[in-house]
Amino acid sequence: MVRDRGAERDRAVGALTGLAIGDALGMPTQLMSRAEVARRFGAITDFEPAAPDHPIAAGLAAASITDDTEQALVIAKLLIAGRGHVTAYAVAAALVEWEDGMRMRGSLDLLGPSTTRAVQAILAGESVGSAGRYGATNGAAMRITPVGIVVTAADVDALVDRVVEASSASHNTGVAIAGAAAVAAAVSAAIDGQPWSGVVETAIAAAERGAARGFWVAAGDVSRRIRMAIDMADATDSDRSLDDIYTLIGTSLATQESVPAAFGILATFPDDPWRAMCAAATLGGDSDTIAALVGAIGGALSGVRGLPSAGVERVTTVNSLELGGTVDELLALR
Repeated sequence: MVRDRGAERDRAVGALTGLAIGDALGMPTQLMSRAEVARRFGAITDFEPAAPDHPIAAGLAAASITDDTEQALVIAKLLIAGRGHVTAYAVAAALVEWEDGMRMRGSLDLLGPSTTRAVQAILAGESVGSAGRYGATNGAAMRITPVGIVVTAADVDALVDRVVEASSASHNTGVAIAGAAAVAAAVSAAIDGQPWSGVVETAIAAAERGAARGFWVAAGDVSRRIRMAIDMADATDSDRSLDDIYTLIGTSLATQESVPAAFGILATFPDDPWRAMCAAATLGGDSDTIAALVGAIGGALSGVRGLPSAGVERVTTVNSLELGGTVDELLALR
């Protein structure tokens, strides 16, 4: 099959840009309950600044990105330098350097609990292979989009291998790898030009394979929960769908909640990634990560031309992002 490189690039730029937009939409509502989001903001329909009393985002202006986008760009740089591959030690070192820079800037939005524990273990001398054995949160999924840009979904096993490379330093568990594999595969399949139905099946297949990798921890099965979340979705009754996703799937930082929730939200708004991202931000919980995952997959499906131009312009301007060049370097490795 002849690759349509123009369409491929549009979808890849859409993935990385959608991730940033979703991240910024969810920034002010992260760590809030759905009820608190409603009290403070009503429904999220545009970028909002963080409240002055926000525990980790206080002072951030509307359209500001968080660790989700920044760590994804860390992985992107490592992939480019490594010609499509990364090592667990390089990931750990780069994340420590990133966090040091964030502290110097006075940010409270630092590494998550799984990554912090693993990085500290590596620095204390524990082997890279075992340091991430308890990492079950969504940190691997939130920063995996560049892997989906670099690796085609035509070979799911090869894609999962790259997900393991990028994730094992901090999230070397079956559940975390399954979640990250589902996101990377969905992004990759969309860049390949697959429709939503194909994207879902590829993501579920990758999650099934990913679940067999890394260390076992007690957690719900990501692949089955993705299908369950999609089955809950009803585009004709989005309020009911979102209520079911919030109460039955969950919006915490647990991989088995946040990744399926993202797929369920996308299925509720199958042709409108902006509405899907806004809905994810309105649900609260780990809303910046869930909205970022929605944006990455939705943006890959729609292409950057399917995202609101005003939103693209604002998030790239506020955060001084130049994503096109990064995407070009990643696609050169695909």
